[in-house]
Amino acid sequence: MKPYLLILAVFFIVTAKAQYNVYNVKDFGAKADGIAVDTKAINDAIDAASKNGGGTVFFSAGTYLSFSIHLKSFITLHFDNGAVLLAADSTADGKYDAAEKNADDKYQDYGHSHWHNSLIWGDSLQNIAITGNGIINGKGLRRNASERRPWGNKAIALRLCRNVTLRDFTILNGGHFGILATGVDNCTVDNLKMDTNRDGIDIDCCNNVHVSNCSINAPWDDAICLKSSYALGYARATENVTITNCIVSGYDVGTFYNGTYQRNEWKKVPDKMGPTGRIKFGTESNGGFKNISISNCVFDYCRGLALETVDGALLEDVVISNITMKDIVNAPLFLRLGARMRGPEGTPVGKLRRIMISNINVYNANSHFASIISGVPGNAIESIQLSNINIQYRQMDSATAKIPAIVPENEKDYPEPAKMGIMPVYGFFIRHVNGIALNNVQVSYLGNETRAAIMMEDVKNATLFSIKTQAVAGADNIILKNITQFSIKNSEGFKDKKIKQSSATVL
Repeated sequence: MKPYLLILAVFFIVTAKAQYNVYNVKDFGAKADGIAVDTKAINDAIDAASKNGGGTVFFSAGTYLSFSIHLKSFITLHFDNGAVLLAADSTADGKYDAAEKNADDKYQDYGHSHWHNSLIWGDSLQNIAITGNGIINGKGLRRNASERRPWGNKAIALRLCRNVTLRDFTILNGGHFGILATGVDNCTVDNLKMDTNRDGIDIDCCNNVHVSNCSINAPWDDAICLKSSYALGYARATENVTITNCIVSGYDVGTFYNGTYQRNEWKKVPDKMGPTGRIKFGTESNGGFKNISISNCVFDYCRGLALETVDGALLEDVVISNITMKDIVNAPLFLRLGARMRGPEGTPVGKLRRIMISNINVYNANSHFASIISGVPGNAIESIQLSNINIQYRQMDSATAKIPAIVPENEKDYPEPAKMGIMPVYGFFIRHVNGIALNNVQVSYLGNETRAAIMMEDVKNATLFSIKTQAVAGADNIILKNITQFSIKNSEGFKDKKIKQSSATVL
């Protein structure tokens, strides 16, 4: 055989082998016209790939109207540029899979307890991926999980899967969850864009997870949320997680994707407390959060960072660094140990401990809430380190003129800064804490202010070093109540001081 013919033959053999495990859904009858329902064609392509040991199910340019898609092991769904997977409305010719029964759904909100009522779902799978520059549009999904008729309310739901990759695609209007991953191990979520009408990404009871390079706009709920619910029927921690190089925001739905960045619909947020769009731990918190790193993230017009454990879980060993925030609508930092105890009877109150937060810059945060670090009586938050933090709060308006003398404990309530009311200080409210260090922390305000900068109540072993606070004329600067082992050193406007014990001191 002539050399060039041999080369050509090898080329065709290699090409044929490269394409052998690619299954174009159009070859299985998909119309991709946005009118015909393509659910059967898509699932037929997945079945064919699965019977042959796996492969890539390919969506070329077009709009694929669909109900529930059943992901299987060793399958990649790849959405090419120009491909749109469009969630069908339940009034169309077909319906979503019914939500499966879950005897433990009383311990978390309904949406966390079911996976099959989704546009794409996978259960007990391995080695799966969803990739490509296409779009998943959840237009036909319902954003309210309480609507329990046969409607889909999640764009992607995965349960008890391992070795998962989600990369490069865009989710618009993802329903109650853009992505719900429960009990998923070895998971990579990278370079996703999301403009959605409830939660963006929920990582629940998962181990070894990497979330990176994602831009998520979620005005009506959380953008990236770590949870540890009881949805699997037992408590399982979310641990070994990294979140890095992400942007979260709370602009009006759709205006992040189209680039207009509107701020007109904040009153439509379900809890009526303004846009959400943040990174949060909780509220579902039965199994715990352990060994987690968050770095190099941007918060833009949304709520602040929230670390919450209220259902008996351990929240521990967390490092957060290099965060910038702008136009924050509630507490920039919210660390809350509560005692809601939604879980099996007899579960003890959890722990929140060993948290390091550094290199945080916040501009124009809502001063109603300050930054809150609050445990509950008899259950203190432990070992908190805050360093290299600069927060500028916006001016307090007349609605906050009446400041409550006592901040309610509300340990059994839903953990949200607004539930605790207006803070008696503008900078940091710290209560029920054992072991806290503030190093190179600066708080100031834009415009007028009437309150002190920092309050510590029922706090032990507190160290303040190189602190700078913008003083308020006629007001105390730092208020200390029931303090044991307190020290302040090398701080502008304050004399170095140590206090062994005091029921009431002002600085």
